[in-house]
Amino acid sequence: MIFILSQSAMPYYAQYKEQFYKLFHVHYQQFPDDVIENIYWLEKATKADFCHPQNALAQISDKDEWEKYRYLFMMHVNLKLIEQHLRLGRIWDKKEVKFYDYPWKEEYLRNSEKTKAAYNACYTYWEEAKLWAEKASSEKFQFMILTGIQAWEDERELIRRGDLNYEKILNRELARLEEVTENLSLLNESDY
Repeated sequence: MIFILSQSAMPYYAQYKEQFYKLFHVHYQQFPDDVIENIYWLEKATKADFCHPQNALAQISDKDEWEKYRYLFMMHVNLKLIEQHLRLGRIWDKKEVKFYDYPWKEEYLRNSEKTKAAYNACYTYWEEAKLWAEKASSEKFQFMILTGIQAWEDERELIRRGDLNYEKILNRELARLEEVTENLSLLNESDY
């Protein structure tokens, strides 16, 4: 029996930012391995080179559009990294402490540390995203809108106006997590 392959059997080799970004995908159910895989691809995207402007994720006509595209891309990838780290942290996040949680107290405390680490990692990405959004919002690009990536333009504008502020969100989540951790520490066997 002879099998004929209609496509090349060669493996897919990613080397550009856009290719790594395309490997990022959101699963219906977010297991830790899925989120960590997405973080891996997004991190690779931040370190890789940009592809040729003809292969960009938006139509690029001139050098100024190419420059703004690169700023928006980096901003967007950093925002996605924040989103994925928040998802990862929420997997282990104990939202509130119940009196019957004592038997699992040590495990919940370990999970709180994992959650805290995931949330704290977001601050670096937030600073990066703000930097790239600021560059993409310069006066040079004031009347330039890349319609192929309108959602990225919207994210940039939300950051510029202060309507999207992950620092505020992270501060709130970490304060709540600190309170949960403190309540877990206070649990004792007599409460159970």
